[in-house]
Amino acid sequence: MVADCYLAGVSTRRMDKLVKTLGINSLSKSQVSRMAADLDEHVEQFRHRPLDEAGPFTFVSADALTMKVREGGRVINAVVLLATGVNGDGHREVLGIRVATSETGAAWNSFFADLVARGLGGVRLVTSDAHAGLVEAIAAHLPGASWQRCRTHYAANLMSICPKGMWPAVKAMLHSVYDQPDAAAVNAQFERLLDYVGEKLPAVAEHLDAARADVLAFTAFPKDVWVQIWSNNPTERLNREIRRRTDSVGIFPSREAIVRLVGAVLAEQTDEWAEGRRYLGLDVLARCRLTLTTNPVNEVSTDALPALTA
Repeated sequence: MVADCYLAGVSTRRMDKLVKTLGINSLSKSQVSRMAADLDEHVEQFRHRPLDEAGPFTFVSADALTMKVREGGRVINAVVLLATGVNGDGHREVLGIRVATSETGAAWNSFFADLVARGLGGVRLVTSDAHAGLVEAIAAHLPGASWQRCRTHYAANLMSICPKGMWPAVKAMLHSVYDQPDAAAVNAQFERLLDYVGEKLPAVAEHLDAARADVLAFTAFPKDVWVQIWSNNPTERLNREIRRRTDSVGIFPSREAIVRLVGAVLAEQTDEWAEGRRYLGLDVLARCRLTLTTNPVNEVSTDALPALTA
């Protein structure tokens, strides 16, 4: 019962009130963690399961979120790296989770190396923000995949260099790019956007032009899947569910405790996705796998890395 409540995000205070009805006088955070340890075996099996049986994973999304953990008598930030994918049956599933000290290139490289070792394959597109280490890891471990720069994150990046008074107009033009009916119209509207900001906002125009291939990578695939692949919004919704479950903990006593709770939440979510409707239809997935792109990998040079994280 304690393990189920822990997984549901019930706070220690509420859990303490609950167990008192069963004759238990008090329940500390450390006791809750020990009782919830039953989840460990389930989570470890989930984290290390083979991926090749469920593939190919045509579309993948990667993201990171920060948790507070107590280490060495101090409270520090730890980063949870996670990835989701659309499997061969058209359902979403969580591919992996790893807790790292910080979001670095080395951490992302280790994360993707593990996914590939477990059988991740057939990836045609990875959607993420423009963290330089993440983009490099994608190129290094998934050489047959293209990279889609999340449109939501990109808009925030662009807003940071745009004069405040001009942002509403630029934002409306940028959104109009995504409202077009086909790839040709998307590119034509992007040209109009560049023309609009070219003379008035040269820095914005330069930023847009440099990001064009990465922001519009989704156009190489059928329009049926654009909404699902052009941003990390579906993963952000998953992140909010993780936050809902972890906010009651606040500060985790160890990294293992983070893996236990977040891993159990992700395993539960994957089961729910498997039992629900397909995220993408099999016919659409088949067409996506046949799609040939002229630039299968968005190469990231060392010189370009500072610009990506701007």
